[in-house]
Amino acid sequence: MSIVKDRVVHLLGLIGSLIAYIAIGLSIYLSPWFKWESNALSDLGHAQRSEVAPIFNFGLLVSGFIIAIYSVKSLSKYAKYTSISLTFSALMLQTVATFDEIYSNLHFLVSVLFFVSIGFSCIIYSIEKKSILAALAFTVGLLSWMLYWAGLYKAGVAVPEVISAVAATLCIIQSTLKILNIYGNKSANMRDHTGSASHQ
Repeated sequence: MSIVKDRVVHLLGLIGSLIAYIAIGLSIYLSPWFKWESNALSDLGHAQRSEVAPIFNFGLLVSGFIIAIYSVKSLSKYAKYTSISLTFSALMLQTVATFDEIYSNLHFLVSVLFFVSIGFSCIIYSIEKKSILAALAFTVGLLSWMLYWAGLYKAGVAVPEVISAVAATLCIIQSTLKILNIYGNKSANMRDHTGSASHQ
């Protein structure tokens, strides 16, 4: 049972991320007014203007909570410094939902902190675990924002938001697979050793 419980904890990063994308995808599907050419994702969470605000905001709240648990309970054993940064990012994701667009400047601040922090999480992970994928994820995320700010492509801010978020999620996927490989093998070895000893 302990082995199963550990595997579930290691998978929480993926589960938390999936919940966020399901909430975002469902919110977009139920909002025919949403346009990638002009909207921000946070428009879906505006409590007064969006009918899907409960879905969007609750999804982000749950997602941030689960990713924070993954970061503290699982990632911290594999990548300590990345864990600290990702925990902060997860908390900022929750504040994005808590302080929706009604809060104006406060919402803008926590949104910036979230996207900056996930970028830093990628950088820290790339250094801490020598991950080329994390370095590429940070580069892709940064470029998506730079090109948007430079006006080199016509789209709403939702586009660089999604690109940078997906890029960061790839780091979570990689860390999860690494953790499952390391601790999964250890658990299997311990189980085999215990089983062998019981037959002696």
